[in-house]
Amino acid sequence: MKTCLTAMALWLLAASSASATPTAYAIDPTHTFPSFEADHMGLSVWRGKFNNNSGKVLYDKTTGTGTVELVTELASIDFGMDALATWAQGTDVFDVKKYPQAIFKGSLQSPLNGVPTQLAGDLTMHGVTRPLTLKINSLKCIQHPMLKRDYCGADASGSFNREDFGLTAGKEYGFKMNVDLRIQVEAIAQL
Repeated sequence: MKTCLTAMALWLLAASSASATPTAYAIDPTHTFPSFEADHMGLSVWRGKFNNNSGKVLYDKTTGTGTVELVTELASIDFGMDALATWAQGTDVFDVKKYPQAIFKGSLQSPLNGVPTQLAGDLTMHGVTRPLTLKINSLKCIQHPMLKRDYCGADASGSFNREDFGLTAGKEYGFKMNVDLRIQVEAIAQL
């Protein structure tokens, strides 16, 4: 009997390990909008977002680990003021003709009760790659009511020094170089 129970326990352990495979998700571009806050001469805070984003997630809900790749089209910057967005697309800031995308690649880490609490990786922007760690403020998965597939959403935040990426516009006028980043993302399981 003891041997039978041990064999059954090993089989259940193997079965649960086998079922703990990561799921591939595609980032939903209609529900994913990285946003940011940046200083304006110490007087106020400029806020903006990027409207065109894509990417993929590989997520193991059992272990709370996986990988994320988010591609942001920098020409889609939106301050709510067209003239400012046009200026930011130009050579003074992003130079989108030469550097059209920002790409973040990272891994989901430090799970708490099976849910990752941080996303650590690298941000590539303006021809420069630097490490960036984001705090995962929330992450939830549900059955999509219409598509009948797993659908996950998350909110992550962090900050970086834009001068590290060669983005120094306004520094001579006293602009602080820190940028606060907030990413709201949703992703659908792939068939």
